[in-house]
Amino acid sequence: MIFTRTPLSGAVLVDLERHEDERGFFARSWCQREFRAAGLSDRLVQASLSFTRRRGTLRGLHYQGPPHEEDKLVRCTHGAIWDVIVDLRPASATYLRHYALELRADSGRALFVPTGCAHGFQTLEDETQVFYQMSAFYAPDAGRGIRWNDPRFRIPWPIPDPILHPRDAAYPDYRSLA
Repeated sequence: MIFTRTPLSGAVLVDLERHEDERGFFARSWCQREFRAAGLSDRLVQASLSFTRRRGTLRGLHYQGPPHEEDKLVRCTHGAIWDVIVDLRPASATYLRHYALELRADSGRALFVPTGCAHGFQTLEDETQVFYQMSAFYAPDAGRGIRWNDPRFRIPWPIPDPILHPRDAAYPDYRSLA
């Protein structure tokens, strides 16, 4: 794997190191030793899959509150997403900044989302699938969110008027949580 730091503290792009031949390619997508050597969490306890039928659907911005905070490794396995993380760690040098990029199934690229960051994505294609690996078990009572279009973050979502779940539409602005 190839690890590339992003402008957001602790967030890392994880690219596949492909071994190709006439049949296609083989690549390792996660390795405890390699993650540890890169200074990333090597404890993954749960994996989840998200399937979204329609382009323009927005999921997020989600995170888990204490004591259930989690690192995430996010990879689009079918279709494409505009993936966004927001740094909610007051002690971080990049506090309240966001980082966004397109993740496509054909690239195999993943984004490591550090503990203390909110995460969300907007689908860029119909029938998009996203695979998550997390460092903590899902705790429904610890589930939190902030409004996807909070003006404080100025996130450039690519598709206006997204399709939203009522829960995501009702999340508050971050200032009301701080």
